[in-house]
Amino acid sequence: MAGLINNLLILLLVFQNTCLGFKNPLSVFKRYKDTTRSLSSECLGNNRPVISLGLTDFALDIRMPGVTPKQSDTYLCMSLRLPVDEEAYVVDFRPQASMDTVHHMLLFGCNVPSSTENYWDCDEGICTDKSNILYAWARNAPPTRLPKGVGFKVGGETGSKYFVLQVHYGDVSAFRDKHKDCSGVTLHLTHQRQPLIAGMYLMMSVNTVIPPGEKVVDADIACHYQKYPMHLFAYRVHTHRLGKVVSGYRVRNGQWTLIGRQSPQLPQAFYPVEHPVHISFGDTLAARCVFTGEGRTTETHIGGTASDEMCNFYIMYYMEAKHAVSYMTCTQNINPDMFRSIPQEANIPIPVKSDMIMMTHGHHHEETKKTDDSSSLKQPKREEEEVLDQDFHIEEAVDWPGVNLKLGQVSGLALDPKNNLVIFHRGDHVWDRNSFDSSFVYQQRGLGPIEQNTILVIDPSNAEVLDSTGKNLFYLPHGLSIDKDGNYWVTDVALHQVFKLGVHDKEPLLILGRSLQPGSDKNHFCQPTDVAVDPVTGNIYVSDGYCNSRIVVFSPNGMFIMQWGEETSVGKAKPGQFRIPHSLTLVPEFGQLCVADRENGRIQCFRSETGEFTREIKHKLFGRELFAVSYIPGGLLFAVNGMPYPGDIEPVQGFMMNFSTGEIMDTFIPVRKSFEMPHDVVASEDKTVYVGDVHAKTVWKFTSTEKMEHRSVKKAGIEVQEIKAETVIEAKLKNKPVSTESPKKWEKHHMVEQASPGISFVLITTLLIIPIVVLLAIAVFIRWRKTRVYGADADHKLESSSGRILGRLQGKGSGGLNLGNFFASHKSYSRKGFDRLSTEGSDQEKDEDDGTDSEEEYSAPPPPPVSSSS
Repeated sequence: MAGLINNLLILLLVFQNTCLGFKNPLSVFKRYKDTTRSLSSECLGNNRPVISLGLTDFALDIRMPGVTPKQSDTYLCMSLRLPVDEEAYVVDFRPQASMDTVHHMLLFGCNVPSSTENYWDCDEGICTDKSNILYAWARNAPPTRLPKGVGFKVGGETGSKYFVLQVHYGDVSAFRDKHKDCSGVTLHLTHQRQPLIAGMYLMMSVNTVIPPGEKVVDADIACHYQKYPMHLFAYRVHTHRLGKVVSGYRVRNGQWTLIGRQSPQLPQAFYPVEHPVHISFGDTLAARCVFTGEGRTTETHIGGTASDEMCNFYIMYYMEAKHAVSYMTCTQNINPDMFRSIPQEANIPIPVKSDMIMMTHGHHHEETKKTDDSSSLKQPKREEEEVLDQDFHIEEAVDWPGVNLKLGQVSGLALDPKNNLVIFHRGDHVWDRNSFDSSFVYQQRGLGPIEQNTILVIDPSNAEVLDSTGKNLFYLPHGLSIDKDGNYWVTDVALHQVFKLGVHDKEPLLILGRSLQPGSDKNHFCQPTDVAVDPVTGNIYVSDGYCNSRIVVFSPNGMFIMQWGEETSVGKAKPGQFRIPHSLTLVPEFGQLCVADRENGRIQCFRSETGEFTREIKHKLFGRELFAVSYIPGGLLFAVNGMPYPGDIEPVQGFMMNFSTGEIMDTFIPVRKSFEMPHDVVASEDKTVYVGDVHAKTVWKFTSTEKMEHRSVKKAGIEVQEIKAETVIEAKLKNKPVSTESPKKWEKHHMVEQASPGISFVLITTLLIIPIVVLLAIAVFIRWRKTRVYGADADHKLESSSGRILGRLQGKGSGGLNLGNFFASHKSYSRKGFDRLSTEGSDQEKDEDDGTDSEEEYSAPPPPPVSSSS
């Protein structure tokens, strides 16, 4: 019997060794760590730049040969000869770089590079012959894949024989550790002839000057197209830090057709052209870059350093092979007057989500947007979706004490130049059915003016009253706005007047209208609702009002200029018709004035200089009434509606909208108390929103709250790069805070995930347990047999034989199976990390169905939500 047991033990050990052969995930993780260390001082792919991908395809790895730039704004170049003489076609570009170290990269094609060295300073030149731009990358842009049947032609008799990679290292502070950089790009090439040949059209401003402090500066480019037809399929924008939006168009017979529009502060990838655009002989290609000089103290010029600016609009196109031109440029503006009719969208900066703001040159305040690298240009996505997806939403700041302020009816809100909240309220006066007669004459003059201070300046963080004024001046306050100099502009519906008040002046600086006299001529108002002052011209806009249906414009000193608007006719309200123009907001960068047309439940926008109608924004969610509207720079519009009529279902709430499209991005309501009649709304550039309610006599503060999902791997301190066809993984574990979750728990979670590209951990554990189960079954059988043969003496003999085996599997002082201790007993395995995979109390097992893709990124556990209090 002893021989039988020995044989079983031998079989068990053989079976265990066989099972341990399925250690692929764990051993791959170990090899992946070892490989990272061994390759830390050399460039991935440099020893093997050409990788076969089959009979007709191959990959070409073009990398910097381990460089360490010594000063900021260094441009380094390297070249690589095409490894074949016959024609080939580039069909895919995969960047191998991070904006931590690289500002941007350009890939050129030519026949004679400027140097034969491994790398050189690009100031010496790129190529001595004509060079063509094939690819451009910046700001962690994802890979670029060309449409099927399209390729950049290289090699052969007419194509480029060399690739030259230019890398711009902006801020070299990332190289303080003197590490070597191996950034570059991997190309996928094919020998299969492509029916359509790709090319690059570069539109670039060369003489733009951005004055310091200038809020909006336009750089315009336009050229006639005089070649064979080309078909546009992708575009890319590029500026440095001052760029807000870049737009490109085809202009044909006076009609502007959008090619692409994007914020240069987003990943500077080649984005797909949403709708096919074909360029024919005689068309005009036009582009505009919008900059701001705010924050600069000197002029900014076009140039190659990080402190300079650039205005580039790249277009990828394809042409029939027989007419193909590989590269074209446009650096002039042939018709400046044409830009007077450029679509307004070209002037609207695209709001960039805070977790996507890519600070340049390695200052890491950004969080990289998780990108599915498998997406190609054949799957277009609108830029509005790219930028304005609801990765933040508006929520009440529930700890803000301002909701408990003792106020009268809150009629108006504004923000002063210091961003303090200013409240206009009615004190102990109330507007009710007895306030006016049928001619709109105020009936409660006997009460006298409001004896309380009606204008309160509130600290936005703690709601302390910083200042107050407006005592004994008003009867029924309504609208409030504040000009760029901090003056208060208010309306009083009982007095039928508009007032300009200095912050510390006891008497009004300007009064428009006749006291207590309603009217509709140039000198009278009838219950004026709101006022707005143009920060550039100083012109005064008054919405008039409850019993007039017009917008009246005055000069800065109160002289009548013009008016527009009329009462709404029977049926559908037409443009320029009002039913109580209730609230105003200026959109100065686009020269527009938007009006909350209250009883028509819509927003109407007009050119502020002429009163010309430009657009209407109306949604079913508005219901029948829209009370107030507020615009903030960056293209966001906020509004509040009224209580639903009996039978209506649209709730009273606040709205955040995209000014460019009119699309509702978010809605919001308070947690404390409820909206009853929200009367005014005002917002700041950081998306802090205040709503004043005339019935609830309350002001609420709302803040933008970031959604915490889709955090980047880089945020957690891990960078992963993958090379198609050879799948070499680089991982750098940095000393950055991961999250508020315990580091050990996080590390355990990620070790399991990273170590599971093949067979799952559960399968390995199952295979390891099988021999134990078999052994126990055999032991039970032997015990049964011995009991029959030897009786009670069998117990001691069984324990002595099986105990030696199980003892190796049990942890010290524990009654469970500890894989860490077991693996540690095998000298060919590293103990590091395995204890955390113990089956004792583990709650971090990877889901068996969590399949991994070769281009998948893992996201770090999100940090806890940030408190909405201020």
